[in-house]
Amino acid sequence: MSTATIETLTRMLESLPESVQSRAVEHLREYLEEISDDLRWDETFERTSDKLADAARVAREQVNAGYAKT
Repeated sequence: MSTATIETLTRMLESLPESVQSRAVEHLREYLEEISDDLRWDETFERTSDKLADAARVAREQVNAGYAKT
């Protein structure tokens, strides 16, 4: 986020009553935590997607060979 964007957000928040500022900041904090969680999930999935595909292939092979059931 650019400094100008942060300054605009700060000015917007400052124009609100203090009780509303607190609520808005809490909502923003929760939203940013959700975004961070989503980014971590995406990174984890990207790092492990090949391993997941390999595990699925092995499972299919075991089912086809009769070693496992679905």
